[in-house]
Amino acid sequence: MDRNANADLTYADATDLARRLRDRELSAREVAQAHLERIEEVNPEINAVVTLDAEKAMREAAQADERLAGGGGVGPLHGIPVAVKDTHDTAGMRTTYGSPVFADHVPERDALTVERMRAAGAIVMGKTNAPEFGAGSHTFNPVFGVTRNPYDLARSAGGSTGGGAAALAAGMHPLSDGSDMGGSLRNPGSFNNVVGIRPSPGRVPQWPSFLPWEPMTVAGAMARTVSDVALLMSVISGPDTRAPTAMSDPGSIFAGPLDCDMRGLRVAYSADFGGALPIETEPSAAAEVFAGLGCGVEEVHPDFSRADRVFRALRFWQFAVAYGWIVDEHPGQVKEALADDIARGRRMSGEDVGQAKMELADVYHRFREFFAEYDVLLLPVSQVVPFDAGLEYPAEVAGEPMDDYLRWMSSSSWVSATLCPAMSVPAGFTPGGLPVGVQLVAEHRADLPLLRYAYAFEQATRYGTRRPEVRRSEPT
Repeated sequence: MDRNANADLTYADATDLARRLRDRELSAREVAQAHLERIEEVNPEINAVVTLDAEKAMREAAQADERLAGGGGVGPLHGIPVAVKDTHDTAGMRTTYGSPVFADHVPERDALTVERMRAAGAIVMGKTNAPEFGAGSHTFNPVFGVTRNPYDLARSAGGSTGGGAAALAAGMHPLSDGSDMGGSLRNPGSFNNVVGIRPSPGRVPQWPSFLPWEPMTVAGAMARTVSDVALLMSVISGPDTRAPTAMSDPGSIFAGPLDCDMRGLRVAYSADFGGALPIETEPSAAAEVFAGLGCGVEEVHPDFSRADRVFRALRFWQFAVAYGWIVDEHPGQVKEALADDIARGRRMSGEDVGQAKMELADVYHRFREFFAEYDVLLLPVSQVVPFDAGLEYPAEVAGEPMDDYLRWMSSSSWVSATLCPAMSVPAGFTPGGLPVGVQLVAEHRADLPLLRYAYAFEQATRYGTRRPEVRRSEPT
């Protein structure tokens, strides 16, 4: 297959590929082969796909073609190649969680989202890189190293779904699963000029799970377009008895058109969280786009007080519960930042956890009341543009020192504490050509309206159509 034909397939929208595959305009083998060739071409520079089983992918593609030719029913992701985040279990395929402790780990079962993608006809080609146990918004680990930004290989791809986002941007696959606690679907979306949604807790059920009742970590979707994100959400959403907080709405609610009348929509935007955070990127241009769509736009600074304390307390506690045993049994084999988080969680008392839960409820209700007045909130996704990939995290933002690896991602992690659905949508580029996203936030459980607002913004701007040239330069 020639390079131009490959590009036509590897940068095709997943919705278009799915239609062409069902109509037999394309074979699953053609699509899989094109993406495997693209991975071979660009992945050595980017390091997004860290485990690959090309032979199995081609076997599954052939089986998919035979099933369709034989008149068998096919799912909405029939023949679509995907690579799964390396923190999500894949039966029979190495899953390391970015940890040397699990460098040779091969699970016996799929995570629920993987199970659903396979059932919908997706072909799992491999795994995408993530930070150690998903901790941090910069993708590096001692097993596979650093994932680099396709728009500038000297820069970070973000995280923790950094491998998935970079692979999307570089045309290695059209859809990506992911998870988000403090920005792991939104920060890499912004850094790589793709779309990432943190759904409402329970919208995408999770299993297996250490703490199935906890709402801070959610599973979600990434793609190059809002419509493709909706396609994947239609597959991975919906109830499941193994997930006690799963919403009852079927995933099919995301399968319809996303067009909507934006006139009269009440839009709030805050360029810098009311001065509470140092910000090097801000969403005022996005606010102008919404105004041009007929929305009523108002600069408003919601009250995020206690959001940082809630996020950190619950994060430390959850890490202690989930990963404390690894520190005990494998001392020195967990990165220092994560070990510090675990230690902080272990120092928390039951009263501390209870207080954090009470404050979480307070933040929830504050934003429930806020969204009685507004339909959508515009915020920066990240406080910085993609930074030097050789750093663990930015040392400062807008001249303000960052005292730990969490501080620079507060613009996303504070939103996590509201429990509202939120997403990153491409919103332009710096003069140096680095992507910048805008964060859209909607009221609790308003995931479908949020996708519709994002779709309107995307169609009005078309920033996501600008592709990287996979180049290397020196950060400034």
